[in-house]
This record gives sequence, C-alpha cells and structure tokens, in this order.
Amino acid sequence: MRSATITRKTAETDISVAVDLDGSGSYDNQTGVGFFDHMLDQLARHALIDLTIRADGDLHIDDHHTVEDTGIALGQALAKALGDKKGIRRYGECTLPMDDAQVKCALDLSGRPFLIWHCEMPTQKIGTFDTELVREFFQAFSTHGGITLHVDKVHGVNSHHIAEAAFKAVARALRAAVEIDPRKADAVPSTKGTL
Repeated sequence: MRSATITRKTAETDISVAVDLDGSGSYDNQTGVGFFDHMLDQLARHALIDLTIRADGDLHIDDHHTVEDTGIALGQALAKALGDKKGIRRYGECTLPMDDAQVKCALDLSGRPFLIWHCEMPTQKIGTFDTELVREFFQAFSTHGGITLHVDKVHGVNSHHIAEAAFKAVARALRAAVEIDPRKADAVPSTKGTL
C-alpha cells in the first residue's frame, strides 16, 4: 500500500495528512485558509493523489505557520508512502499554462531536498493570502519529502494564475515521478541501489 498518514502537533499547529499515491485525485482539505485549500485541492486532483488534510493553526497571528507546517507534514507523508521507492519513475516535469501564466516544474524524488524557486509574484496578496507563502509551502514540502524541486515562472501577470499554475505544474510532475515504471517495477531507480 503506497499510502501514509502523518500527524504533527506543535504549540502553533495541529495537522493531520493522509495520502494515497495510487488514488484518483480525490481530496478533502480543510486548513482554515481558503486560497491554500484551493491550491491543495489542485495538487491532489492533478497528481491523482488522494489527499485529506486537517489543520488547526494559529490563524489569529497569520497563515504562515499553518501553510509551512502543512508542507512539512505533507512532505513527510509523501516520503513515508513512497517507502524504499522501488519501481517509481523518480523524475517528473511539466510546463503548465494557465491563462496569462506559464510555469515550469522539474523534480526528482532523490531523497536530496533542494528547492530552486524562480516564481516571483507581482503582488503581495491574493485576496488575504500572502503570496510569499507559496514558496514557503514548497520549501517545506521539498525539504521533508526529500525532493529536488525546480519551479520557474516563464511569464505571468496575475498572481492567482501564477500560484495556481505552480501548484498544478508540481502536481503533474509529481504524478509522473510517483508512477510505477512497468519496465523496472522491481528496482529502485538509482545505480546506487537506494534513494
């Protein structure tokens, strides 16, 4: 079973994440941050990963801890669900257009976390959501998921479209990377024999 559940409780947040890598893209995400829930829904739908998230955070301060800690827990859940990574394709990429925006993503489920982020937003807010939190989420997700993650904005003028294109591009790349390779379903995709 390529699924996992993670719970993470701190003085700032209480988060549970359940993932199924072989799902249909169903989702039930409730973090208390509306725009963020919308992005998590996109991640699940376009990665074809079933995702259920519950987050109770210190939103009276701001959204930062909730978004970052959700990225941490989701990364941990992904890593746990992947196990020894036997049979996965490992790499994924996507160039995704959304209206005025185009975002490219390339990723490697290498176990070596690294984020390259060239996806600046033209505004500081999307509604009440701080646009800098998009990067914070992906930093936490890549670090705790063991993902080498590159996200590059080709162009775009609308922050909502850029952020959504980023989530969808990562989702599509992740979908490709977690899939089982029928030609090497019994092997870890590394000459080292481990990831």
